[in-house]
Amino acid sequence: MRVRPDDVATMTFDWGSTKWFVTPRLIPGASQSLGEVIVNPGRGHARHNHPTAEEVIYVISGEGLQMVDDGEPFPIKEGDAVHVPMAAFHSTLNTTWRPLRLIVTYVPGGEEAALEQTPDFRLIEAASVQEWERAQ
Repeated sequence: MRVRPDDVATMTFDWGSTKWFVTPRLIPGASQSLGEVIVNPGRGHARHNHPTAEEVIYVISGEGLQMVDDGEPFPIKEGDAVHVPMAAFHSTLNTTWRPLRLIVTYVPGGEEAALEQTPDFRLIEAASVQEWERAQ
């Protein structure tokens, strides 16, 4: 099954946005999740964990700092891959003025549903473009 970016909704947050292309909710029988994450310049997501899934982060473009398992943050850049073990606390921070673009997978899939419970979560329907507003 082919999924294009315009086929799926966009999750937005204070720190950036995510499009999930493969999830158990979207594709019957899928056992993993795969999406593209954009972390806005100078932003990042808070320390959190996924109690029932491991995560792999692949950096498409940009640079940032990654923390895994409450260890010392380390630099990440285009081409890097990071494995986050199940239940390990982690966070990602974009340290540049350019967007940090990531491919993220969860195994088993479904952990992305927890993002819908965060206070800054907003959903932009499929094939819509989010309008950005600069903070004063």
